Order: sequence, then structure tokens, then C-alpha cells
Amino acid sequence: MTLERPTPEDPYAKLPSAPAFSVTSPQLTDGEALPGSAVASGDNRSPELSWSGFPEGTKSFTVSCFDPDAPTPSGFWHWFVVDIPGDVTSLAAGAGDSDDSLPGGAFHLRNDIGNSSYDGAAPPEGDFAHRYYYVVHAVGEDKLGVDGEASPAVASFNLVFKALGRAIIVGTHRT
Repeated sequence: MTLERPTPEDPYAKLPSAPAFSVTSPQLTDGEALPGSAVASGDNRSPELSWSGFPEGTKSFTVSCFDPDAPTPSGFWHWFVVDIPGDVTSLAAGAGDSDDSLPGGAFHLRNDIGNSSYDGAAPPEGDFAHRYYYVVHAVGEDKLGVDGEASPAVASFNLVFKALGRAIIVGTHRT
């Protein structure tokens, strides 16, 4: 038996509005299927991301990947990086491998698998195409104010008050 589930709304539509800026990737096209390199059954590597046009006063960035379509009430966090220095405007493909792959004092929070790294798309087999929100937040402080024990939900709560802007690119995946 296949359960019918409604598609959840854009998770960022629930948050206070923030000025938009641009995030791009040679591996991702907004609204299109994720490449095999970014999915769990493929290379399971974070995509290259670059951002520009962020608000003046930006002192640091966060980068995350969130699946609002996961079969849980809270969605599913695949990746969350905090405290990327404000002069850094890109992450190389594979930066999600470990904290050693990140610039400056940036670090990973544990994702919903329990890893402090990137874990690619892996929706339930036969399920509809899930959306994966790759989001860069511009932060008006050098540090977000969380440590490595914080959950992505707690970091997101902090971003409501500290984000100066938001850039989003969405990929999809279905198994």
C-alpha cells in the first residue's frame, strides 16, 4: 500500500523574510534532479557551492541541506555548516566530508543521521521526488553562537535572529 502525502510548503516561507542573494553550483540546477555525486547511493559528496550579492555587514555564513519531504514531522537535515568566515564565498565539492575540509573555524553540526558531515539524498524507495534545499545564510556576526553539540534546529532558530540574507537552490531526488 502506498500512502499519499501532501507536499509540504517551502520550509523557509514560514520564517521572517530575509533579503535574497545568489547561490550557484556547477552540479546543481534549481528545480532539477540532483547529480549522482550528491546522493547517498552515488558518491555521497556535497556539491560545490558559490555565493554572491550578500548583504553588507555579513561577517560569516552557514550552509545547509534540508529535505522537508522526508517522512517525518520535522523533515530531515542532511548537512549543516556554521561559522564560515565572511570573506569565504564558496565551498568546494566534497567540503562536507569533514571539518578538515572546511575553511577557517567553520564546523559541521550533526545531521539527522548523526554524522558531522554531509550525507546525500536517500528518500524511501518508490516515494515521490523529494526536494533538497541547499541554503546559504549570511550572518551579521563572526560566530552563530552554537557549538558542535547544537542541533540543526537550534542553529536555525539562531538564524531567525542573526541572518542578514538567504540564498536557496533546490534539487530533487527520487529512488
